[in-house]
Amino acid sequence: MNNGVTIQTQKLSKTFGHVHAVRNLTLEVHQGTRFGFLGPNGAGKTTTVRILSGLMQQSSGTARVCGLPLDSKRNKIKAVTGLLPETPGLYSKLSAVEFLEFIGALNDRNGDSLHNRIDRLLALLGLESRQDDLLESYSSGMKQKVLIASTLLHEPELVFLDEPTARLDPSASVIVKELIEILAQATGTTFFICTHQTSFAEDVCDQIGIINEGQLVASGSVQDLISATKVKNLEEAYLQIVGGKVDREALLTWR
Repeated sequence: MNNGVTIQTQKLSKTFGHVHAVRNLTLEVHQGTRFGFLGPNGAGKTTTVRILSGLMQQSSGTARVCGLPLDSKRNKIKAVTGLLPETPGLYSKLSAVEFLEFIGALNDRNGDSLHNRIDRLLALLGLESRQDDLLESYSSGMKQKVLIASTLLHEPELVFLDEPTARLDPSASVIVKELIEILAQATGTTFFICTHQTSFAEDVCDQIGIINEGQLVASGSVQDLISATKVKNLEEAYLQIVGGKVDREALLTWR
């Protein structure tokens, strides 16, 4: 770890042909932070996560993740981080325990230490009574719990969550919010959470970065952003920063 800084980037950029997905991203995320990375669809959130998790090479700029240089230590970064993508795979014909054993084997974990970790996570998630049931019988919220557990199985220092409440109903979304808070407190893990849902970010995150068209346009605590924009909540601050405010008078007069 580098002076308690889990993620540090300098002018990190990614281009796809003429498209600038990420532009000169300079960012710091400190250890133990629940960092919310907000932005509209296509803003560059997922591309940033893929770069920082070692899955994609940047076009320019530098970064250190968990104290490791991104350019030369991608495999090590993959080993000390966890990633839950927006559309993860799940083997529904396995039980929760079997799925987590499989994920553990992929991360070179086995034996008593793996099973103790599985038991602890399932108990923490309230799934111990269903741990031997097939995942196909689980609700969306329960499946998401198992997927989040799979990202924590190898005790990562940093967990990337890409739209963790996408396609979940409101009650399942509440479960995920509570889960992140509990796990952050219980394990001291740093969470980097990509989302476009401001209410989720306001409830869960202690630091926020807002990205728009590949550029970091604002960062700070939730209260910092609300105070700077002189509005009532994070949603209004976000809309003021990235645009998109609805013209209510025009809607009322529209026929």
